[in-house]
Amino acid sequence: MTANALRFDAVVLAGGRSSRLGGVPKAGLILDGQTLLERTCSALAGAGRVVVVGPDPGAGTTPALVGSPTFVREEPAFAGPAAALVAGFLSFEGPRAPWCAVVACDMPRVGGLLDILLAEAAADDSFSLVAVDDGRDQPLAALYRTADLTSGIDAVLAGGTADNLSMRSLLATVRTRPVPVPPGTTHDVDTWNDARALGIDVP
Repeated sequence: MTANALRFDAVVLAGGRSSRLGGVPKAGLILDGQTLLERTCSALAGAGRVVVVGPDPGAGTTPALVGSPTFVREEPAFAGPAAALVAGFLSFEGPRAPWCAVVACDMPRVGGLLDILLAEAAADDSFSLVAVDDGRDQPLAALYRTADLTSGIDAVLAGGTADNLSMRSLLATVRTRPVPVPPGTTHDVDTWNDARALGIDVP
C-alpha cells in the first residue's frame, strides 16, 4: 500500500494554558501570514476528518481552515494533553480510519512530518509511529494505529479518567516504533524566545 492510500483521521491539540506566553493562545500566533492552527490543519490536509481540541475561534475570525475541522474541549478544560487527546479521539462519530495522526498546534515546522510517517506506515503497518527529533520521542507528533489507540484509551478509562494523566501513561500499552525526523521538525513554542527563534511574529 502506498502512503497516499493510507486513510487517517487527525486530532490537533490546541487548548493549553500558554502560561509562559502570558496566556496568549498558541493557535493564533502568526508565522508567514498564517496562524499556527492554519499551518497545522494545512499539514493534515489528507485526513478524512480533523478535530481540534481547543477553543473554537468562531466564524469570521479566521480564514476557513483546511479540513473543515470540528472543535471540542476536554472536560475539565486544561486537564492536560492526554485528556485532550482522549476527548478528541472519542469525538469521532461512526467508523474510524485505520490510523489517527496526533499533532500539537504549536509546531510550525511539521509540514513534512506526516509524509514521513505515512511512508513509514505504508512500509510497515504493525506499529504506531512516533517522531523522534534530536533523540527525543514526540508523542504529540505521531501517527497511531487506531486499534492501538482505542485499546490504550479503553484501558485508562476502565480504571478512571485521563485528567492530568501523562502521555506516557496513556500510551503505556501502545506498541510504538520511533521514526527519526529532520532536526527541528517538532520544535514547539513554549516561550517568547521559542517564538522568535521559529520566526513567529511576537507582539
